[in-house]
Amino acid sequence: MKILVCVKQVPDMESRFRPDGGGTWFEESDLAFRMNEYDEYAVEQAVQLKEQLGGEPEVTVLSIGPDRVNEAIKKALAMGCDRGVHIQDPAPQGKDPWQIASVIATFAGGEGFDLIFTGMQSQDRGSAQVGVLVAELLGFACATTLVGFAFADGVVTATRELEGGIKGVARLRLPAVVTCQLGLNIPRYPTLPNIMKAKKKEILGVAASGLLQEEPVAATARFYPPARKGGGVVLEGEVGSLVEQLYGILKEKTTVLR
Repeated sequence: MKILVCVKQVPDMESRFRPDGGGTWFEESDLAFRMNEYDEYAVEQAVQLKEQLGGEPEVTVLSIGPDRVNEAIKKALAMGCDRGVHIQDPAPQGKDPWQIASVIATFAGGEGFDLIFTGMQSQDRGSAQVGVLVAELLGFACATTLVGFAFADGVVTATRELEGGIKGVARLRLPAVVTCQLGLNIPRYPTLPNIMKAKKKEILGVAASGLLQEEPVAATARFYPPARKGGGVVLEGEVGSLVEQLYGILKEKTTVLR
């Protein structure tokens, strides 16, 4: 059995974001990066399955991006994955989800993976499309938004969180793709011995240009922060005085709007 986990390196959500010069992505010079939170659940579930099956399955972790994504790959290796694949692309943000899925599917199609784990969505784009598009391109069964996972006799039992907090259960025969979200598990912290072991594990580098087979179907024209608005007004005093002040402000604003 061969397992693939797809991870993405995203900006830390505590960073200060501002558009880059082209206005189509973030200025990255001041950003810190980390593994996408939803992908951590995917890595953990893949490693748990490997442990359940006696360590027999090989778990490969794949990430697309510039050299810095190796840090996310190394974290997944330290969590228990066996080998890494770095799809080298200096500007993956310029590709839409269809193209990203095409790159993954082209690589995966030649490797004979039985089960592919991805995060439900990325924290920077939030499209929630890549996992299902990979399944479509490969012709695999697919279940999304997993909050429960079980595997036995070649069948995945996926508990999914649906609209309104309703849970549904789907059963998929391999090969399959599943997308993971909060509530599925608690990702482990890499221990120091496993971090040291991860340094010796293989990370294969592959150029994205040799795998991309699809033209974009969508593009970001421009994004920008919302316009600054005026500050609020704090009213102080007795209740009667406050009512008079508020009435005066509302009357003034209404006159301006007319």
